[in-house]
Amino acid sequence: MNLGGWLVMILSVGGATGFFIWCLWRVMRKSEGGSQLHSTVEIDPKD
Repeated sequence: MNLGGWLVMILSVGGATGFFIWCLWRVMRKSEGGSQLHSTVEIDPKD
């Protein structure tokens, strides 16, 4: 494999791995008070 192939492979594998780690970090971190949680009673569809 030539240099261009190695660069594309490293960038694609690194990008996918970085995105996976970022997603795990977003899911596993503690939330700041749970202010984004809502019950179905609070949702107003405004039909």
